[in-house]
Amino acid sequence: MDNRLLKQLYQKYQKEIYLYLYSLCKNRELAEDLTQETFLKAILSLPDEHTNMRAWLYMVGRNLYFNYRKKEGKELTLEDVDETVCDESLTVLEHLLQDERRRLLFQALQHLKDEQREVLMLQYFGELSQKGIAALLRKTPENIRILAYRGKKELREYMEANGYDIS
Repeated sequence: MDNRLLKQLYQKYQKEIYLYLYSLCKNRELAEDLTQETFLKAILSLPDEHTNMRAWLYMVGRNLYFNYRKKEGKELTLEDVDETVCDESLTVLEHLLQDERRRLLFQALQHLKDEQREVLMLQYFGELSQKGIAALLRKTPENIRILAYRGKKELREYMEANGYDIS
């Protein structure tokens, strides 16, 4: 892979890959390590002619997370991921998410079911299409559409119930 291309990829996608991995593991250090490893894999194996490098980075990061979980002997489901976000990590995220609405959205997303949260994180923060998310998560586009719809509905209800300004 061209070194210049890798630098561009890193500058463009590092923050969003980190946020995605953080949303999975809820651990700042692990998310940073997995992010770095994701880009290391890009150096080693991503062909220059790959058509969707962004989706590939998400897929690699997700696979690295699940490989880590498997290696640690932990369950491979997202259900057991702790839903609390420590204050130190919030401080880091607040710096990354300078836009107040995106920060509030990120916090509200933490209260969704794991599959819904992952789909909406990939949509809102990863800016991936539903078709791209379906390929990444190995689900049908229809399944992703339903998860996104239900997640958005629950997100809206949660935000309204907790006094978020959603206008």
